[in-house]
Amino acid sequence: MSKITCECGHVNPEGTVLCEACGKPFEANQHLNNNKPEQLLNMRYDGSARRSQTYQRTFIDKTWNFFSSVKIGVSIIIVIVVASALGTIFPQEMYLPPGSDPSTHYKDQYGILGQIYYQLGFHNLYSSWWYLLLLAMLGISIVIASIDRFVPLYKTLKKQKPKRHPNFMKKQRIFGETDSGNIDYKKLKANLKSKRYNLYEEDGNILAEKNRFSRWGPYVNHIGLIIVLLGAMLRFVPAMYMDEFLWVREGETKQIVGTDGIYYMKNKDFILENYDMEDEGNSQFRESLQKQSAPVPENYQTNAVIYKRTDLPVVPGKEPELKKVKEAEARVNHPIPLENGISLYQASYQLNEFSSMTFKLHDKGDEESNYGEFTVDLIEPKDEYKLDNGTVVRLERYFPEFELDDGEPKQVSKFPRNPAFIFEVDAPGEETEVSFAGIGVNIDASGNNDYKLGLTNFETRDVTGLTVKKDYTLPIIAVGAAIFMIGVIQGMYWNHRRIWIQPKGTGVWVAGHTNKNWFALKKDIDRTLEGTGIAFPVDQQEEKDAEERRKDDGIISD
Repeated sequence: MSKITCECGHVNPEGTVLCEACGKPFEANQHLNNNKPEQLLNMRYDGSARRSQTYQRTFIDKTWNFFSSVKIGVSIIIVIVVASALGTIFPQEMYLPPGSDPSTHYKDQYGILGQIYYQLGFHNLYSSWWYLLLLAMLGISIVIASIDRFVPLYKTLKKQKPKRHPNFMKKQRIFGETDSGNIDYKKLKANLKSKRYNLYEEDGNILAEKNRFSRWGPYVNHIGLIIVLLGAMLRFVPAMYMDEFLWVREGETKQIVGTDGIYYMKNKDFILENYDMEDEGNSQFRESLQKQSAPVPENYQTNAVIYKRTDLPVVPGKEPELKKVKEAEARVNHPIPLENGISLYQASYQLNEFSSMTFKLHDKGDEESNYGEFTVDLIEPKDEYKLDNGTVVRLERYFPEFELDDGEPKQVSKFPRNPAFIFEVDAPGEETEVSFAGIGVNIDASGNNDYKLGLTNFETRDVTGLTVKKDYTLPIIAVGAAIFMIGVIQGMYWNHRRIWIQPKGTGVWVAGHTNKNWFALKKDIDRTLEGTGIAFPVDQQEEKDAEERRKDDGIISD
């Protein structure tokens, strides 16, 4: 790559717009920042040579240039935002009712739009390969765009010298000339130091600079964003993040998912407390509570017993040997902590789930008759039940939660919320009969049955729903967010200000530049030049704008 040697002797990289040392404009490269050279210098990135706008030769160059483009980065963000919004139209698969089949649930609940939503893969949007690819592309774009701009800008600001080329001085927005031999440089330096400027001198030339660190604010932002993106992507690594759901019935002991079979939990008791409108303590909520069509829960909690398996390593099929670890209560926003960052959060509940049903066999036309009773455990039902008179009742099919679809029973979920059964009744010496029985339903399949199965009793119990959660990514995301905010504050509340002062013959030249907040810079210059014998410089951009306005108003001619 060809280098550019300035008249000051400094060797600049190809594509440099302003000499890194003296600031001399290389007019041939002005097109890199402007469609045509302007009267005032374009000081963006201090005229440094950015790779993305210099090299266009190889595939690597073109890839670098693609990802370094701000337009490409913004386009990727827009695509991610639109995709994320689409993912909220219908619930993600992880939030469907337990036991639901996604392939039918979306169509049944949301019609043709739900079916399209499922077939396009939006039901698992945030873990899809293309969504993760978009996040990775955004991260690559942020990294490349930052390096493309930060490295050359850092080198340029590090190499800048107090002595600047005359064209650099004249083409600054703030520029002024003073022809006087009575200039108090001592007071000038004191005034600059009082404004907390750092002074650099070379052959009588002065560079006063402060708040250079504010130029790095956007890059600190980018570092924070990259860390946040990294934390978000690590949520798909099982060792870093887990969010599982666990249903446990009262009295049931169940293995806690995500603990490699080490921890178990027993639902000792589930407690639900509703707001009492007669309670004086709830008087401020009474009007709101009265508008509710159902009782409003004030507290629901699980009294749990946590066990740890002692017969390790785990042998599949072997009954676990459990040791009680602790008793604890899981309430909303008050989880039960376990080891390895895992916690149990109270998330949901199901009241009065059926646990067992008792049936009796009697004559079809006489409900007072009774040939025997049997009880079906709805969690682990048996295949057949033998009655005292020798009759065998076989459980042909079991629907934990059913609904009729065109006269045919259809299973909705695997939880016994509305159970129904297809029984075969095999009485001694008689033909086998088929019956369909459930809550409020009893159908004679053939219409010629002699016997009938009647529901005599049932038992219910409450079920608690717990979220088993582990999240090592949250601290990473929090650190990224904190770094991002530091960058925002760094770039928003400070601005990089520079003032160049150069002796010229019997006078002095003054130029100034800032990346933003020109009013504050001009105010600083006015105060530092006061009493030094140096005339206040002018804002050439304001003069140019005023001249254009006068031309537009016809006050002056071209």
